[in-house]
Amino acid sequence: MRLAEYTSSRVGGPAADWIEATSATQAVQALRALDDSGVPVLVLGGGSNTLMADSGFPGTVVRLAFSGTEVVEEADSTVRIRIAAGHSWDEAVAWSVDQGLTGLEALSGIPGSAGATPVQNVGAYGADVSQSLVSVQAWDRRAGELVTLTKEDLRFGYRDSVIKRSLLASDDTTPRWVVLSVDFRLHHTGRTAPVRFAQLAHALGVEEGDWAPLETVRHHVLHLRAGKGMVLDPEDHDTWSTGSFFTNPIVPASVRAHLPEDAPAYGAGRDADGEPLVKLSAAWLIDRAGFGKGFGLGPDEHPIAGARASLSTKHTLAVTNRGAASTADLLAVARTVRDGVQGRWGVELHPEPVLVGCAL
Repeated sequence: MRLAEYTSSRVGGPAADWIEATSATQAVQALRALDDSGVPVLVLGGGSNTLMADSGFPGTVVRLAFSGTEVVEEADSTVRIRIAAGHSWDEAVAWSVDQGLTGLEALSGIPGSAGATPVQNVGAYGADVSQSLVSVQAWDRRAGELVTLTKEDLRFGYRDSVIKRSLLASDDTTPRWVVLSVDFRLHHTGRTAPVRFAQLAHALGVEEGDWAPLETVRHHVLHLRAGKGMVLDPEDHDTWSTGSFFTNPIVPASVRAHLPEDAPAYGAGRDADGEPLVKLSAAWLIDRAGFGKGFGLGPDEHPIAGARASLSTKHTLAVTNRGAASTADLLAVARTVRDGVQGRWGVELHPEPVLVGCAL
């Protein structure tokens, strides 16, 4: 089974073995047996935020292929819903909008499965999953037991969580906790939602902080994302990517002082020593470092038009497969951009996708 068939970037070699888990119970049984045997394990959901090595994966892929949404608790103004880890995230968002529930609508169009959203603290247009998430049910591979992790347990950060950190802190390809389902608390608001992001408010023709119909918010979010090549479309190579390849860097405010006045920057709290932090725009840094939309590399890693891999022609944050790219091609573009931004601005960009068997 080639991993390229199950990832949004459409790259990646074969897996040594493959298990299609069609229920949470089957996933747990497979993980327990594989961990006991010492076989390398890769848990795969929607494959939208993972970049696989061209050589493939030498162990067993456990694909979470179970889905479902259900209401588990209702109150006067809120509803607690549970989404299975393998469920398409955008289908879950669409379902919540159809039910007249507010909380997830600004996260429309994000590819991948529901189980991945708390790992990355997925967010867009002024919202992220931490704002409405209650808890996750997960398999703790270290303890060998089912656990419930609350929002507080997950220790969310910008595109970050304790689950993600448990992956990055080890040589494993799968984190300590494997999400099996996610609970969210959403609101009955008469089919309207607050608009928390200036670009979305402008598209809707309202002021930031105003309310708009849920279906209208979802429609405009999908339109905005599609304009950036961020809604999966098999006919559009700008969507053959892992989405945003780099996170927006969070740096000391003193770094911002060395950038041009028009460089976007947003307050991001303070560090452990109390120094103010700001979040910069990775897309702005990339573009102003000389890497425009469509930037690609030839076989000798010199810029060319018509390359097998390039930055999206719609948005500089995505590294795209133009149809015949390898993982190495995508990484070469990303590496050139990262090094160029470091050299031009002195700011280090960090990859957002999980890199499996490869490195930037």
